[in-house]
Formats: sequence, structure tokens, C-alpha cells
Amino acid sequence: MPFSVASAVRPLGDGTFTAALPAEWTVGPKPHGGFLLALVARAAVHAAGVAVPAAEGLAPLAVSAQFLRAPEVGPVLIRTDVRKAGRTATVVTAVLEQRGRGCVEASVTVGRLPAERPGYTDLPDMPAAPPANAVDLASLGPGGVYKLGGVCDVRLDQEGAGFLNGRTGDPLVLRLWAKPHGERPDPYFALLAGDISMPVTFNLGRFGWSPTVQLTALLRAEPAPGWLRLRVSCSAVHGQWFDEDAVVVDSTGRLVCQARQLALTPAG
Repeated sequence: MPFSVASAVRPLGDGTFTAALPAEWTVGPKPHGGFLLALVARAAVHAAGVAVPAAEGLAPLAVSAQFLRAPEVGPVLIRTDVRKAGRTATVVTAVLEQRGRGCVEASVTVGRLPAERPGYTDLPDMPAAPPANAVDLASLGPGGVYKLGGVCDVRLDQEGAGFLNGRTGDPLVLRLWAKPHGERPDPYFALLAGDISMPVTFNLGRFGWSPTVQLTALLRAEPAPGWLRLRVSCSAVHGQWFDEDAVVVDSTGRLVCQARQLALTPAG
């Protein structure tokens, strides 16, 4: 099932939406956090379009989400509330619920992504396509994040990913490439890509579930067809708390997403 179909939301006409969390878009048994962000962002953009009927070409510009609890695979309800309606920016709150309990609460700023060339950039130096020896995450088995290899193409640069060989001590910096199967990437897939990496704390030998507590993502441009390249890094690990920054660049070298999250890592 293409990403655009899997992440579709269905309006009920009163600011609420229904959606389904498929088993394919999961980390272990739990729905993938980036996939949940795509759902709430789609619902928010739809709600913004109703609030500002003359607006066209709307997209998420910023998403700030609190992950309250992990939902299960299956149906969910998304409640939206337009807090500000404007020609430049519309602000919508969205709550993803399952069985009457809030799972993700988000504030989404909706507007039009800029089409002109940027006046300034300072971006990672990465090739537009993965190197020949990049690891296809689908080849690493069905466990954990690698399950996503069945529904999108994700490649990992072996350089710097010491955990692949049982090595610890490499810097907490990973480089990846991602694209959906059967369609071009869009802003919602770019949002998902900002959370598609395995935790950089794997390089510390800390494996296991690393739940995101808070994530803020900025969408900067409409992605071009082809690979999205990602540089994922960490500034500090304090106890079980760690930060993770993802910079997502499209095939033309344009910045399309920046994501920063606070998460928990298994104890060392």
C-alpha cells in the first residue's frame, strides 16, 4: 500500500477524522512515530483548508507534538481545533485518540511552502544517492525500525554506524537515504523521514525501544522526486534522556525538513 494511501485521513465533517494504523508502519509492535505525525498533519491541513476556503496548496510548515502514550495498530480518531485562521499561517491543534485516550497531541502551523530558491543554506555534504555499499534496512530482518523496509526504501551508510559490527564509541551521527515505494516523496513523507532513523544511541550499544517524548519538525520545501538524504545526530545523552536532530535534504540539495526530538534510551 503506498504511503499516501496508508496515511490517509477521512473527515467526519465536524473537525474530526478517522484513520487506520497499519501493522506495516510500526516499530516492533507499536505504530511508528513519524507515521503518527503524518496523520495528524494531514488532518490539520484539511481542517485549515476548511477554515480558509480560498487557500490553495496548503501544507504543514511546523509540527510540535507530545507523545503521551503509544497507540496500538488499528483505528484511531483525530480531533482538530483551528486556533487561528490566516492567509499566511493557520494554527491547528490536533489530538490523535484511541479508545477514548489521547496518544499524540500536536500543534500544527499550516501555510504554503516557499517555491523560490533559498537565500542561504548550511547543509550536510552528502551524495544525492546512497553509496553502493549502503545497507538496505529491509535486509536486516523484520525487527524494530527495519520493518519499514517493506513499505519504503531506507539505506544506511555503513561509515560511522559502528553498531552494525558490534562496535561502540563511534560519534552519534548517522547518514541515511529514504524514499517511498511507488510514488514521489511529499511533505508528509519528509515529516516521517525526520523520524525514520534508528536511534543514534545504537552507537553506544543501547538497543531496544527508545520512545520519543517530544518532537518538533519544520517543513521547509516541497521535496523533489528521488532520494531524501538524512543526517541524524545527537548533542548529549544525560542518563536515559537524549536529543536527536535530523536534517532532511532532497535530491536537488534543497532542505525539506528539520526535526528535533527528546527521547528516552535504555539505560547503559
